[in-house]
Amino acid sequence: MLAIHAVPAFKDNYIWMLEAGGRAVAVDPGDAAPVERFLEERALKLSAVLATHHHQDHVGGLRALARHWKCPTFGPAREEVAGLDHRLAEGDRIRVPGIEVDLDTFDIPGHTAGHIALFGAGSVFCGDTLFACGCGRLFEGTPAQMVDSLGKLARLPDATRVYCGHEYTLANIRFAEAVEPGNRELAARGVREAAKRERAEPTLPSTVGDERATNPFLRCDEPEIIASAERRAGRRLAGAVEVFATLRDWKNNF
Repeated sequence: MLAIHAVPAFKDNYIWMLEAGGRAVAVDPGDAAPVERFLEERALKLSAVLATHHHQDHVGGLRALARHWKCPTFGPAREEVAGLDHRLAEGDRIRVPGIEVDLDTFDIPGHTAGHIALFGAGSVFCGDTLFACGCGRLFEGTPAQMVDSLGKLARLPDATRVYCGHEYTLANIRFAEAVEPGNRELAARGVREAAKRERAEPTLPSTVGDERATNPFLRCDEPEIIASAERRAGRRLAGAVEVFATLRDWKNNF
């Protein structure tokens, strides 16, 4: 049976550890030390490292872990990540060594130019593209690219568990409530997620269904969100990409 664990790193990162049969795989290890502690505590052997994009808080521990455990590394084909053995792009499928789980690759540019997501076992590892009730900043991509990337993730089955890179959920919900105050599912989600944080629990994973129902960046065709974005912009907006771009700029300054 596959188990997925959240290993906190830095201020608000999560490194995702996939465990099965005495083996483990690290997803987006920005720091090797918390991964090594996790492996030691659970008497596991690391069999692979996966990366979604090139930012240091997601790959800073990749080479050290690969050297120590002599295990293969997988990551985005269109980004420079030191120490990658296998470079993945849209349509690639891998069987992850050690845990024998199949993962499909999606290209999801926007946050970075070559960002990928890995989907399998009812889960998607999406780095900093889709967050719980939010999305990543556009450091290298365009609004149109990000709308397309988020659309790929939103078309996954509703029950798909969403494993993203940061604990940003409560701040994202506050913004979402400003954009779509009439969303009752969003209000209920705010209560649930706040209770988790009060218990010092991660708010992740979420699900694609939760995101479709409450995440404003996936709801750019909803009338209330369009109206909020147009008030923010002070003009009519021509379609989902303009609505998204207005929301993203608003969130950057929220």
